[in-house]
Amino acid sequence: MRIHCPICGLRDETEFTYGADATVQQPDIAETDQKAWLDYVFMRDNPRGPHREYWHHVAGCRQWLVVERDTLTHEMGQSFLAREVSK
Repeated sequence: MRIHCPICGLRDETEFTYGADATVQQPDIAETDQKAWLDYVFMRDNPRGPHREYWHHVAGCRQWLVVERDTLTHEMGQSFLAREVSK
């Protein structure tokens, strides 16, 4: 796979580390409802098709990216700096 970094350009996937599902919202840190945290940590969908993911460019600019990837074909779509993506 090749991932497009908005800063460094097209790079091999070995320069990156997968971070997490970019569609899941973390509960507020002050949240005391155990079910909310249980769901956040353990209850995840296994999407099929286009999906947004966090990737860390560890062997490059060290920025966190949000990458659109098709989970069936591994085709890479657009990528954005995570800090510029609205939540």
